[in-house]
Formats: sequence, structure tokens, C-alpha cells
Amino acid sequence: MAEAFQVPRTELAPGLTISRVLTGLWQLADQERDGRTLDLERTADAMVPYVAAGLTTFDMADHYGSAELVAGIFRSRHSGAAQYLTKWVPKPGRVARADVRGAVERALQRLRTESIDLLQYHAWNYADPSWLETLYDLQDLKREGLINQLGLTNVDTSHLRMVRASGIEVVSNQVSFSLLDQRAAAGLAPYCAASGVRLLAYGTVAGGWLTERWLGQPEPDWERTGTWSMMKYGRFLRVAGGWDALQRVLAATQQVADRHGVSIANIATRCILDHPGVAGVIVGARLGERAHIEDTVRLFSFTLSDTDRAEIHAALETLRPIPGDCGDEYRKPPFLTASGDLSHHLQTMPAPYESKIGADGRMRCLTGTAWETAAGFARAVRHGQHIAVSGTTATLGDLAIGGQDAAAQTVFAIDKIEGALQSLGGALTDVTRTRVYVRHVRDWEPVARAHGERFGRIQPANTLIGAELIDDEYLVEIEADAIVGV
Repeated sequence: MAEAFQVPRTELAPGLTISRVLTGLWQLADQERDGRTLDLERTADAMVPYVAAGLTTFDMADHYGSAELVAGIFRSRHSGAAQYLTKWVPKPGRVARADVRGAVERALQRLRTESIDLLQYHAWNYADPSWLETLYDLQDLKREGLINQLGLTNVDTSHLRMVRASGIEVVSNQVSFSLLDQRAAAGLAPYCAASGVRLLAYGTVAGGWLTERWLGQPEPDWERTGTWSMMKYGRFLRVAGGWDALQRVLAATQQVADRHGVSIANIATRCILDHPGVAGVIVGARLGERAHIEDTVRLFSFTLSDTDRAEIHAALETLRPIPGDCGDEYRKPPFLTASGDLSHHLQTMPAPYESKIGADGRMRCLTGTAWETAAGFARAVRHGQHIAVSGTTATLGDLAIGGQDAAAQTVFAIDKIEGALQSLGGALTDVTRTRVYVRHVRDWEPVARAHGERFGRIQPANTLIGAELIDDEYLVEIEADAIVGV
């Protein structure tokens, strides 16, 4: 049955063609939970039927247990048979250039290859600009040939745009996207479709909640929901409206599935796969335990009609939207992770910048630029509960971030302001006033909208001024005042 339907392929980037359904290996970490071990040789053999069915692309990460090792064993036995996409998720904070190289070389060794097909990078804190420094280091390694293509994972729309405008050559972005989590549809997927960045969607069956198993069943004990994936996506569905909301989506999806003679998982996944901008969907596998290959390839046995989509859309209209943009579940409450916080990912979140208390009792945030000494200023100063942030442009050392995109420059300038506030014990929500200076008055609207994306719920006092900035590359400069603890 698995050979009955051909799995289509797509060019993710020049030189890299993938199957439109990728096999995700994150479940290997769950299979090795609580000290359990896997026979890596036998687990690698379990990849064979996936490739035989046309599911030739595997997605993994440095923290997915032994996933890279297993893929490396398979690769050594089946040269050229598959594509291997991995991720690097370093701890937050600056990663030395030598350590960036070390992480890439470690992945190369584990995957038994000379060049990684696609390396996808995850950043924890946009307010710490070191994530961009690391991306530039990775781009240098790409030019050396250690990385074939560079991608991102869990990056929101505005920061993806900023990265691209800064000349960093990312070709893809992998994010959560499902019937329960429609955040990507609002801005990210349209941007990807327009810009040529390819979207890779995970969580399309919400860890197994979007399957027949749960249709018509009583609400489970949320503290005993099995795998890490089920715990994680259980939080998503509770935010989206809870058990009754899930039942409405399952009922509508089952009706469509019955019409086509396929599974609920097929319908839920096909809805995302057909979305403009989506290059592929990632379906998890528990190698050596359970395989759903025959069901997965049935994705390509049918086409959704307008009636099908309308019925599903009507059910989705009853859900509460997942808050924020893609990736926010890893950066701000509510943390929609397996544990409900970041405790199983991180130990600490370092301050983005250095801070010092002077003889006058004031705390100063310093970024280490030569101009702080030459011109006699700090990035920000805290006196009591008040924090004043200096005029901030989209510069990172000697790099201009955002190129000639005024909105992208605005995003990074606000990131730097947020980093200064964090370093002094504050937050963006503490801001009471911003002043925005633009070189070209014609840029006022994209700059204002970028400001609104970050401050729309905070609503500080604001002034936007046309001004001649000190360097031609600066399109935007922003200063801010904040009061902490009010």
C-alpha cells in the first residue's frame, strides 16, 4: 500500500530537494527518556522502509537524543539515499566563533558527512544580539562548505525579515503550524510565499491529539498524557479552547476524512501542506516502535475541495487563537512546552549586556562600543526605578542590521532597547515613552507599524520625528524611558 501513492518532492534550495513530508526524529529523545537506551544499529535499520516509501527526508536536532548518531549510521550504509536536516540549539548568550565551528563539526561527525544538508538555528532571546553574531559565523561556515544550506527554526515574521534584510542567507524557517495553531497563517506564511523562504511545518497532528483516538473520548488526565509531544500540544489545545474545542475540530475533520476514505491525521496534515509558503510538513516517527508509513503516504491520494475547507474552517472559527507569533511559546508566557516553562531547555538566561553600578549609585548598561567611551555615554542608565535608554540604531559592532529596510532596522533597534532594559532589571512592558527619529519621512508608516507590533499593548507616549541622522546607513534611531515596578 505504501507504494501506491508517489510522495512529491520540492526544491528547498538550490542543490537540496526534499520530500514534501519529512520524517521527524524528535521522538528518539522521548524513547531514551528516564535512562532508556536504544540499539542504534537496529534503530537506523528502521529508517529503511521510510526511504523505500519515498519519505527520504529526515529532520533532527543536536538535542533529539541519539537522532544524529542514528542518521549517521543509516547514511554510512545507504549513501545518497536520503536528505538530513538538523538543528543547532545552543544555550543563550554569546557563543565564541571557535565554539560555533565546534558545534558544526560535531554534527558533521555524528552525521558522518562533510557538509550538512540544512542546518537550522534556534535563538532564545532576540534582545541579546549575540544570536545574530552566531548567524553570521554560521554563514561563514556555509561559505567554507561545512553547511550546504542555512535555515532557522521558531523565528517570527519580523525577525525573519530582519535577518534576510541583513544579508544572512537563510532559505527556510521551521515552525509549529496546525489546525490548532494557526499563527503562521497570519503573517509568516504569506511573507515566506512572497520572499521565497520555504516554510517547514511541525506539530501538524498536535502530538497525536488530531487523530481518531481522541474523537468522542472523555477529557484525559493532563498530568498523565504520555509522550513529551502530547504534553506540549496538550497545552496548545487548552489555550485554543480546551477539550470541547478539540472535539469540534475532530468531528469536522472526521466528516471530511470519511468523505475521502482517509484518516483525521491525513486531513489535518494536508490542510497545512496545501498552505501557500509551506514546502513540507514534518511527521514524527518512533523508529523501531511504531510506523505510520502507509497512512502518511495516503496524504497524496486525495485533494481537498472548497466544501471540505469550509467545513474545517467553520470549526476552527470556534477556537481561541494561540497568542503571539511563531516561536513565542519558547520566549514568553504562556510557555507552551512539555513542562510549561523552559526548565527542561535552559538553566539560566544571561543578561544581554554588561551592567555596572557607579559611585553615584546609578546602574549603567554598557555594550562595549568605542563610542561609549569616546562620546561619554551609556546605552542605558537606571536611577531608582527610572531607566533612560540612549538613542539606539540598528548597528551590531561594525555591522548594519536590517540593510535599507526601515522596518527591519526598527525591529533591531527595539531589540537593543529591550536588551538594555533586561540588563538593568527592566522589561519592554516598563516603557513609558519612546521617541523615534527617521531619516526619510516617507518611511514613517512601516516604522510606525514595526513600533506598533512591539508596543501595541504597552502603548507608551510616543513621538515620531523626521531628522538628519549621523550616518547614511541609519534610517531609524529610537530612544526610550521606562519606570520599573509601577
